Amino acid sequence: MKTITLPDEMNLETSQHVHVVGYSSSKDVSKQQIILNQNIISFLIEGTKEVIFDDQALSITPSKFIVMRSGNCLMTEKRISEASGYKSILLFFSNEMVHSFIRKMESEKSESIQPKSVYAFDYDDFLKRFVESLTDITKLSKSIQTKLLEVKFEEIMLYLTAQYGSDFLYSLTANNDNASRKFVRIIENSHLSRLTLKELAFLCNMSVSTFKREFEKYYSESPIKWFQNKRLEYAHYLLSQEKSPSEVYFEAGYENLSSFSQAYKTKYGVTPKHHKTI
Repeated sequence: MKTITLPDEMNLETSQHVHVVGYSSSKDVSKQQIILNQNIISFLIEGTKEVIFDDQALSITPSKFIVMRSGNCLMTEKRISEASGYKSILLFFSNEMVHSFIRKMESEKSESIQPKSVYAFDYDDFLKRFVESLTDITKLSKSIQTKLLEVKFEEIMLYLTAQYGSDFLYSLTANNDNASRKFVRIIENSHLSRLTLKELAFLCNMSVSTFKREFEKYYSESPIKWFQNKRLEYAHYLLSQEKSPSEVYFEAGYENLSSFSQAYKTKYGVTPKHHKTI
């Protein structure tokens, strides 16, 4: 699947710091590799959306919208049914806009802030009207759009910080740790996911070969072996909680019961059915 770079591939005016795009699709996409060169608010209108970013995975329905910082992510967008579509309003904005807004606010950054790459917020009446106003702006000339969108950006930021605090705002421009800490954090929080090595490498902004090399440097074994051990250890824990093998295999990241049983027996010497004899 081709990697998509946004908003670059939308043929928008590169000198603008805020863009709004009405997006719709009649097809589902699963774990599309996206490089975000700007921050984004994705106002979901119809369908469902899942985002995997660094060590986070968030799923939303049209009752919520998400705020994301720039970077690499995996995005899944699905329709509710074959007859329906997927729709969203995308508001892209640069780090310069965020820094400018923070300077105007003159607010103090919380010492306890734990930066996240993506936040989900609920719609309310104000936010629904705000999204409607963005839709109206897309119908205006480009010169008017540019001026109005800078005002609309401040409007949404003022409202969200008043409702939810400023942690999300500072997270957008936070220096997300050094590369080593980010790499380890993504791995440690993905051990039960069904992400492929290619998808994990993308989230780490690495080629697959570099990812494998870095992985073995940190963990002294191959990614495949390490992830399998983590999943089997988790499966062993679930079985000790009186869960059956048929309940456990999918939760532990296996596609079918037979492959899970075989891997479990290789590691523990008995099948999942007889795990209590360990």
